[in-house]
Amino acid sequence: MMRRAPAFTAVAVLSLALGIGANTAIFSLIDALMLRLLPVRAPQQLVELLRIYPGEPRLNAFPWATYEYFRDHNHVFSALIGSGPYARGGPASFNVRAPGQEPERVQGQYVTGNFFGVLGVEPALGRLIGPHDGNVAVVSWAYWNGRLHGDRAILGKQLIVENLPVTVVGVAPRAFFGLQTGARQDIWLPASAIGKPGLQLVGRLKPGVSLAQARAEMAVLYRQSLDANIQSNQFTRAMKMDVAPAGAGLSHLRDLFGEPLLLLMAVVGLLLLIACSNVASMLLARGAAREREMAVRVALGAGRLRLLRQTLTESVLLSAAGSLLGIAVAYIGTGALIRIMESGWEHFDLQVWSSTGPDAAVLLFTAGAGLLTGLLFGLAPAFRAMSIVPAASMREASRAGDTRFRRLLLKGLVAAQVAFSLVLLSAAGLFIAYLSHLYAGLGFEREHVLLVTLDPARGGYQGQRLSLAYRELLARLEAIPGVHSATLSAMTPVSGAGGNRNVHVEGYQPKPGERRYLMENWIAPRYFETLGTPLLAGRDFAFEDQGRPRAAIVNRAMAAHYFGDASPIGKHVTFEDDDRPYEIVGMAGDAKYAETHETPAPTIYLDAFQEAGVPSHFSLRTTRPPAAVAPEVRRVVRDLLKTVPVTQLTTMAQQVDASIVPERLIAALSAMFGVLGALLAAIGLYGLLAYTVARRISEIGIRMALGATEGRMLRMIIADALAMVCAGIVAGIPLALWGKRIAASLIPDLPASGAIPIAAGALAMIAVALLAAYVPARRAARVDPMEALHYE
Repeated sequence: MMRRAPAFTAVAVLSLALGIGANTAIFSLIDALMLRLLPVRAPQQLVELLRIYPGEPRLNAFPWATYEYFRDHNHVFSALIGSGPYARGGPASFNVRAPGQEPERVQGQYVTGNFFGVLGVEPALGRLIGPHDGNVAVVSWAYWNGRLHGDRAILGKQLIVENLPVTVVGVAPRAFFGLQTGARQDIWLPASAIGKPGLQLVGRLKPGVSLAQARAEMAVLYRQSLDANIQSNQFTRAMKMDVAPAGAGLSHLRDLFGEPLLLLMAVVGLLLLIACSNVASMLLARGAAREREMAVRVALGAGRLRLLRQTLTESVLLSAAGSLLGIAVAYIGTGALIRIMESGWEHFDLQVWSSTGPDAAVLLFTAGAGLLTGLLFGLAPAFRAMSIVPAASMREASRAGDTRFRRLLLKGLVAAQVAFSLVLLSAAGLFIAYLSHLYAGLGFEREHVLLVTLDPARGGYQGQRLSLAYRELLARLEAIPGVHSATLSAMTPVSGAGGNRNVHVEGYQPKPGERRYLMENWIAPRYFETLGTPLLAGRDFAFEDQGRPRAAIVNRAMAAHYFGDASPIGKHVTFEDDDRPYEIVGMAGDAKYAETHETPAPTIYLDAFQEAGVPSHFSLRTTRPPAAVAPEVRRVVRDLLKTVPVTQLTTMAQQVDASIVPERLIAALSAMFGVLGALLAAIGLYGLLAYTVARRISEIGIRMALGATEGRMLRMIIADALAMVCAGIVAGIPLALWGKRIAASLIPDLPASGAIPIAAGALAMIAVALLAAYVPARRAARVDPMEALHYE
């Protein structure tokens, strides 16, 4: 029966494949990031220690002294381990040189001596780091098998890590990637190799100890550690202590992507409902055409249960075919999702968590979704088949089952598809507008800017020698064809970096308890020109400022806060730890540095060449694509600073994209799912109208024989289509408003008001309905009355 209706089968299977595949792709990432347990001993006993500052994300970062205090005084953990350092939630990168190879940047971390033992990780080769190890290293299976070519003789050989020789003592097991879900780690070193670094802390609960008991005790210990004056300040004292499950890995990626993925899961759930409604309406329409067949089956002795099995078997077969194709769609979709999530984050390698494809949980989810959808869209045709009356069906086959209830049910299914599609389209419009707002409010121009980071410490440059070398380097970079300007700075926008200092501002009387912190950035001349941030008043820095009184430039937010409407030019600023004043010589526009969601903080820019230490983050404004300039930049650096390596080379556009990965993920996928939902709704509407025209051939022939014009027939069919679409829009508007409120509760700065996305979605659905209705309407308008009257 499926082969006899190839068009119906293809549309039904493809519709289900898109719905099931999208759900499987999103669920596979939810499984990898939030549900899949770490490959360690008893992962359900692991918890991570977190500090929370009001209004800030959760933070797992503690000084070594706090780690020792918690380790020695707690009664809830059988052991406490630490690892670090971490940058933006991922492992730090080290400069590593293997025997006979060039240096390269690899991802890794320092760990406490009990790290592997507490986790119960067994080595694939050699041994792992122990409590008394010094300058040793353990490499990952992927790094050993790839970069080190699977050389079993690597044990006992030395690697040079940040100019420190370490001896390779073992290879971690293939399945172990560390504690940070999705973060690629290539090498582990003992924390004792660098002294006492800051750590991320993970504890193993003692048998019988609950999470609530651990939280209560650690809150008390945290207060006690602050009272013991362990590197505490006003900021750390305002933090609250928390303990969270860590069996599925540390929380950074879950905090970053958890809510967006759950939001997308709801979106693709709507897409699956649209697909089910689509197939159900096609099956109902097809069932009406098959009622004479069903009547013959009943007349020949088929029981009602036999007809139920027949129709449900066909629907489940369709869903099974859709599920199998959906798994292929999920493989492709998961790869696309991973590329978006990894963009710009070199230390994340989500592919290592999902390269094996959907695991048993994901396949079980797909099978369950397929079975559920098969039953869901197959029940209505099945129950209709059970109610067949053979005599009536065989007497008037063309009219059999064409009841008011059936027509209302079919139209209701199409209206439901329109309602769900409206929700998807309005969500897509909302998230795309939000993403555009983030891009527009940066305070700098992200296109055509190349970012280059050097590491002069390993090249032997410092002080005045480094300052002179960097001045010459800037001149040579600006001479490269395609480079408009070049500058350097201590931090670049939306890099996640930031430095604050307490200040005294001339003429400003602080309020009681006011925090007088300014974000500071050390920059070179032409910085604002290169970044595209406007200079609103005063002047820029100049190389001639060296040896003159110290100068500063402030942003608009700082000027407004401390000087109101008065000009800040000529005023002086003094830092608490430095009595020498800075004279404000300019005012620049506001720009975002920590993240794209922030309100630009009061910021002060200081002249990098007026101080001994010059930063090493270079920015180049290019007139050509930055990638075309990058090779020449490397050559210039190599020729002038032979011993100074380029540690990072990227673009400002990539850096900005990396800072808003969740927003880009939601916007891109919601747009795609909105288009798919509208397409499925159009297919459902087209199928219903085509079925209706075929069922009403005789009626249309009579109308035209009695004088109805082509235009009237065209308007009749299009009016039917618009009636269904308008009913769906009316039903979909409350759903869309409700969905906006839920999305706004998950994304704090997402606007919950505004009807433009919903109105745009409604107009889009009306346009889709007109396109879908055009072909059936034209077919109805061109019916020959004589042929129609002989149709039966």
